[in-house]
Amino acid sequence: MTTQTPLAIEASGLGKSFGTTRAVDGVDLAVPAGTIYGVLGPNGAGKTTTIRMLATLIAPDAGSARVLGHDIVTEADTVRELVSLTGQLASVDEELTGRENLVLLGRLLGYSRAAARDRADELLDAFDIAEAAGRLVKHYSGGMRRRLDIAASIVVTPRLMFLDEPTTGLDPRSRNQVWEIVRALVAEGTTILLCTQYLEEADQLADGLAVIDRGRVIAEGTPGNLKASVGTGSLQVRLLDPGRRAEAAELLERSVGPVVLEADPAALSAVGADAERAAIAVAGLAHAGVPLAHFWLQQPSLDEVFLALTGHAADEAADETSPTSDTLREHAS
Repeated sequence: MTTQTPLAIEASGLGKSFGTTRAVDGVDLAVPAGTIYGVLGPNGAGKTTTIRMLATLIAPDAGSARVLGHDIVTEADTVRELVSLTGQLASVDEELTGRENLVLLGRLLGYSRAAARDRADELLDAFDIAEAAGRLVKHYSGGMRRRLDIAASIVVTPRLMFLDEPTTGLDPRSRNQVWEIVRALVAEGTTILLCTQYLEEADQLADGLAVIDRGRVIAEGTPGNLKASVGTGSLQVRLLDPGRRAEAAELLERSVGPVVLEADPAALSAVGADAERAAIAVAGLAHAGVPLAHFWLQQPSLDEVFLALTGHAADEAADETSPTSDTLREHAS
C-alpha cells in the first residue's frame, strides 16, 4: 500500500485582473510537500501575481487555494506564519550590515538578543558571507545580496518558501551557489515554489513543472515528461573521417530525418530521432563502413518544449502585452 505525498499547495481556478488586464486566468496547481516545484514562463506570464496570491499579499478575484492546508483568504494570517517569500528585488536594508539585517529580523521574529546574534552568525556561515558580515549591504555584489536575501527569508525556517526569479542578473558562479542553497533547503524539509523564466534553472532544480503563458497553465509534468511530450530529439554524430560527412548525411537523412551540418566539419545531427531510429541509423553507418568517433541521442531542450507548447520562444513572449512585474507592483501598491 502506497501513501500519497501530501500537497503543500492546492490551487483551483485562481484568477486576478488589474483593470482590464487579466494577469492570471484560472491557474490550477498541485504542489507535493518536500519538493521543488517550478512555475516556468516568460516575463508577464503571470508567475509573480500567482505567487503574491498564494503568499496572501493580494487577494484572488476568482478561484481558491490552500497552502499547507490553510485557505489563503480566510486563514491568511496562519499561512503567513508558515511561509516565506523571496521576491525579485532584495528585501534587505542596504544601509545596514549583513549581520545587522539578520539580527534585526531575528529580534522582530521573537528571538532574544543573544539568540538573534547566534542565528545570524549561523546563517552568515552557511551562506558563505561571514567575511562580509560587517560590511554595509550596499557594497555587496549581486550574488552576495541574493544569498543574504534568502538567508533573511529563513531566519525562522519556513515550511514553504516562495522563490520569485531568485537568480535574475546573477553570474553563473553566483547562480550555482543559489541553486545549492535551494537544494539544501529542500533536503531539510522545506517545500519550494520556484518561479523562473530560465529554462535551464527549471531543468536543474524542479521535480515538477507548470508552464504558464499569458496567465494560464498550458502544461504540467516533470522536466523529462515535458521534453518527451515534444516527441523526438536529435541524433548527434561525430565522424572519425570528416571527408565522409556528405555520405553520412545522406544515410542519416534516409533513416532518421532532416540533417544539420554542424560548425565542426566532423559533426552532424539528424533531427527527429527516437531511440529506435537512432539505433537503426548508427547500424546503417557501421554497415556502410563510416567510422564514428562517438554519437548520442539528445533530448529536446526545455526551450524547444516552450516553443512547441506556445508557438513562440520564451524570450519573444517577454515582449508581449502581458503586464510586467513593475506594472503588477504598481497596481498592488
